[in-house]
Amino acid sequence: MRKVMFLMAGLLIASLSQAQQTDNRPPVKKIEVTGSAEVEITPDEIYLDIALREYKDKGTKVDMNTLEVQLQKAVKEAGISSKDLTIANVFGSNYDQLWTKKKKDPDFMARKQYRLKLSNLDKVNSILGAVDDEGIESVNISSYTHSKMEDYRKQVKIKALQAAKAKAVYMLDAINSNIDGVLEVQEINTDNYSDVQPVFSNMMVRSAAAAETADASSFKKIKVRAEVRAVFFIK
Repeated sequence: MRKVMFLMAGLLIASLSQAQQTDNRPPVKKIEVTGSAEVEITPDEIYLDIALREYKDKGTKVDMNTLEVQLQKAVKEAGISSKDLTIANVFGSNYDQLWTKKKKDPDFMARKQYRLKLSNLDKVNSILGAVDDEGIESVNISSYTHSKMEDYRKQVKIKALQAAKAKAVYMLDAINSNIDGVLEVQEINTDNYSDVQPVFSNMMVRSAAAAETADASSFKKIKVRAEVRAVFFIK
């Protein structure tokens, strides 16, 4: 029993001694700062939804096949790969029922939506202008981004950390001190990017003529932003 008590007493003394030594250590001199960076980029991947609809011209039906051929030809003549033109939606609850109804009812007007991938809007007018105006039900920019978005995200993170370091340097320089390495780095707002909608995004355009105001300059820049918190040692 005495041995156990002596052992416990020894451990307590050692613990108190270690705590006292820790308390006697000088405080770590450090500076904590934040840094942010932002870059604006022009989208180079734009997804345009084009909804086609059959219609009657002086009693004669202009069918979907005619409109599709016009659109496909216009896309090809614009130098855009056919792979960048895909079917986004066939309007109706069931594809088979939809086309069965089309065959039975000569007055049924079919509708189909295509999605066109573009690098800019320079060729939009020529493409839409090659399709019968009445056959275009709507045009809508569904989304847009940049093919090198991940690279831009990395760049703004690096610039944000560099900004934090620069801030620590000039703040310490004011009191004749210098940084002595980094203690901690934390991401605050990263992988955050926002944009401003272009002229006719989320807005239905009833004809090719109505889209004439939409061009590459219609897009606001995509803003990619990052912010970090950094703690540096002070010499």
